[in-house]
Amino acid sequence: MSLILDNISHIYSRGDAYEKKALDGVSLKIEDGEFIGIIGHTGSGKSTLIQHLNGLLKATEGSIYFNGQDIYDKDYDLRDLRMQVGMVFQYPEHQLFDETVFKDVCFGPRNQGLPEKDVTLRAYEALKNVGLDEKYYDVSPFELSGGQKRRAAIAGVVAMKPQVLVLDEPTAGLDPQGRDEILDMIAENHQRYGNTVILVSHSMEDVAKYVDRIIVMDDGQVRFDGEPKVVFRHYKELEEIGLAAPQVTYLMHDLKNAGYPVSCDATTVDEAKNEIMKMLGRR
Repeated sequence: MSLILDNISHIYSRGDAYEKKALDGVSLKIEDGEFIGIIGHTGSGKSTLIQHLNGLLKATEGSIYFNGQDIYDKDYDLRDLRMQVGMVFQYPEHQLFDETVFKDVCFGPRNQGLPEKDVTLRAYEALKNVGLDEKYYDVSPFELSGGQKRRAAIAGVVAMKPQVLVLDEPTAGLDPQGRDEILDMIAENHQRYGNTVILVSHSMEDVAKYVDRIIVMDDGQVRFDGEPKVVFRHYKELEEIGLAAPQVTYLMHDLKNAGYPVSCDATTVDEAKNEIMKMLGRR
C-alpha cells in the first residue's frame, strides 16, 4: 500500500488575472510507515501539496493513487479517503467545538459509524496516547492551555486511526518545551503504530531530529527528496531558496574547514556530539 502522486499540478484562480500555479508536475511515492518532513519557504507549495493528499484540493492536472486506487475516479469514496488520511492543520485547536474534551475526540470515530463502545475506547486510547491527563477529559476544551488544546485536537484525528497522519506546522505558536512535547508524542505514536506520518515544518532542527525522509518544495516543484543527511549536504542550495540546514551542520563544516577530521553529515546535536567525541578519541 502507498500514496502515489503522478505529475500533479494545481492552478489557483485559473483563467483570471490572479492565476497562480502552486504545484508544477509533482511526482512522489510515499510508502507505508514512512516519517516524512516537508519543508519549503512561504509560497513554495507545501501546504497546497498536502491538501491534495486527502482530496481537499483537486489537482488541475495529474493523478493521485491511494492503496492502488485513483482518488479521482467518479465512484471513489472521498469520505473514506479522509478517514484514512487524517489532516491536522496549523492551530488545530481552532477546530475544537464540543462541550467537553472527551466528546470532541469522540466526534471523528463516531462519524466513522463505529459502535458507541468502540467510539469510547478509541477516544480514551487517543487521549492517553497524546499524553493528556484524565482530569481534563470532562472539561471544556476552551479551558485548556495552548499545548493541551493542541494535544486534544490531535487526539481527535488520532482517534480515527488513519493510515496516514498529515500535520501542517503542528507546533506553531508553542514554546520550546511544548513544541518538543508535541513532536516527541507524534514520534512515539509513529513508533508504536507504524503509521505513515507527514510533517510540514519550518524548523530544520525538528525535521532533522524526527523524520527519515525530507521533501523540499520550491516554486511548486520538488527540489530535493532524500534522507536528512543527504538533503542537508545541499545547504548552499537550500540557502538560495530561503532555507537553511540545522545549526550543527554549519558547526561541522566550520570544524572541517578549520582542519579537524570530522564528517559533515551530522544533522542533530547527538550526531554532532558523537562525531566530535570520535574525533577527539582519534586525536
